Amino acid sequence: MAREKSVFACRECGGETPRWQGQCPHCQAWNTLVEFRTQGTKPSRQGHAGLALAPAAAIRHLADVEAESWQRWPSGLAEFDRVLGGGFVPGSVVLLGGDPGIGKSTLLLQALAYMGETCPVLYVTGEESAEQVAERARRLQLSRAALALLAETRLESILEVVARHAPQLVVIDSIQTLYSDALEAAPGSVSQVRECAARLTRMAKAGGPVVVLVGHVTKEGTLAGPRVLEHMVDTVLYFEGDGSSSYRLVRAIKNRFGAVNELGVFGMTESGLREVSNPSALFLSRHANPVPGSCTTVTLEGSRPLAVEIQALLDDSASGIPRRLTVGLEQNRLALLLAVLHRHGGISCGSQDVFVNAVAGVRIAEPAADLAILLALVSSLRNRPLPSDWVVFGEVGLAGEVRPVQRGQERLREAAKLGFGVALMPRANAPRQAPEGIRVLPVERVEEAIQSWREGS
Repeated sequence: MAREKSVFACRECGGETPRWQGQCPHCQAWNTLVEFRTQGTKPSRQGHAGLALAPAAAIRHLADVEAESWQRWPSGLAEFDRVLGGGFVPGSVVLLGGDPGIGKSTLLLQALAYMGETCPVLYVTGEESAEQVAERARRLQLSRAALALLAETRLESILEVVARHAPQLVVIDSIQTLYSDALEAAPGSVSQVRECAARLTRMAKAGGPVVVLVGHVTKEGTLAGPRVLEHMVDTVLYFEGDGSSSYRLVRAIKNRFGAVNELGVFGMTESGLREVSNPSALFLSRHANPVPGSCTTVTLEGSRPLAVEIQALLDDSASGIPRRLTVGLEQNRLALLLAVLHRHGGISCGSQDVFVNAVAGVRIAEPAADLAILLALVSSLRNRPLPSDWVVFGEVGLAGEVRPVQRGQERLREAAKLGFGVALMPRANAPRQAPEGIRVLPVERVEEAIQSWREGS
């Protein structure tokens, strides 16, 4: 009989250690080691150093391998297909994470109802009963005739059903509820999540169906379970959105078959998720008249340019330590921009509480919004609004220069399409001929940008 042994695995990186420690020796994370029991194996007497020798695979030269274009299956939701890179790729594994109640099950149920009309699909639910899923499908007014449903959490039973019915798409809702008979750990533990995900991935890669895994999210906003889970799968998607808002964002963090950081925008209604065809309209100002502290920029989400309103509010600090708060933007970037504004723009905000927000819950990670943030700060401090038909984008360096951004022409065309009349942008991105209806104000320094605004307003 193989002897059981106790191993400690890290929830973050999946690394193992024979003894418990406060800090993971692999990724240096604190208090992430969890104990689980595994079966020991007897060493084989075959091969070198007691290791069994497996048959070697044939070596192929890269020049002899024919590259094939991926066949894709549309999900029926154009915004979801955009994030996936055009649709589901046969044999791929997709991991979808998000907060509870954000709409993950609703999105996948709608996709399955569409795809079930042309190919066999299977929805495996481990968190809800079959009756609860049926009630949701009835509320969403989905066609239920072609939707196969399995309420099961035992991995071996699921694999048996998949082998018998051969669906082309399998949704596991969720991976944290599955368990395998090969392990004695509880469902949701590091070992169970890793083992179940690995076996489902092997099934998909061996000519099996597309597998979509629904994952829980921790309070820090990351996928629960071992970090190795994200390395196993082909695509990692995050479902984002404010619980008080009716809009939902699906963002691609990893995609082996498409571009990363693609964004899909949905609106949550009583009859399910509906695609938003013009997402820029969600993030733009709805003020009747120009207001201080508001500035519109054009950011890139994957291949899509989006016009987003940046709002800034500066107020006299009531305490000795002024506050610096950002929503949807990087806080360290704000501290950098305030220093540049003081040094090169001659404007000090040291005694002010500073609050900066990207509206509608969008998150901006690229530096192309720097110039818009600076002008929004100055506008709020001086209590003078920017013109409502201005759009601003450009990266700001520590020396006070306005640096070019990638795909500036696409940003400019998006601004012209939305009816903006003036674009304040880096001189290096200025086109020889601007799109019809928009005037370009090229700048090279922060001082020039502030002066251009003073003259233009």
